Amino acid sequence: MSGYIRKNHLISALFMAFLTFVIALLMSIGSEGLVKSVNHSAVAIALLLIIILLGIIFDTIGTAVTAAELPPFNARAAKKIFGARQAVKLIRNAGLVANFCSDVVGDIAGTLSGAIGAGIALNLLDRFPLIDAVWMGAAMTSIIAAVMVGGKALGKHLAVNHANQIIFKVAVVIGWWENLTGMELFKK
Repeated sequence: MSGYIRKNHLISALFMAFLTFVIALLMSIGSEGLVKSVNHSAVAIALLLIIILLGIIFDTIGTAVTAAELPPFNARAAKKIFGARQAVKLIRNAGLVANFCSDVVGDIAGTLSGAIGAGIALNLLDRFPLIDAVWMGAAMTSIIAAVMVGGKALGKHLAVNHANQIIFKVAVVIGWWENLTGMELFKK
């Protein structure tokens, strides 16, 4: 292998690609099934907004983990403050966490929101046949892009300026999850 790419980085990248495939497949089938079975624009729009919001939240977490500072969390972990140990793990694995949050979840949210937006546009075209299909598709794509990009811009601003607070809140949620399930994130 080249000196620039180590074997464990390649394995990690392949694992992320596989994980993305599985998550995208499951979410796509689930969201399409839900939109088709309900056949109601309000539910499809609500699902679209939830997916966009998840994409923004995870992108914010991905940015925050790269901007967060480790020393304050080491001090909290030494004092056994709940969530501090998980925050240390998140920051020590910042590259992997940022890749998963910003790229895996973010890209899946973008793809799914486009697909759901197309479904909404087609549903609206069925109800209002006088609307031009090209304009409807362009409007839907533009609205989704504007909301997602604007939301991510706001999220990045918050992430850079409040990284430690965001990561600590995420770490507390992870701590609750670990206590509830017994599954530890980043065990090694």
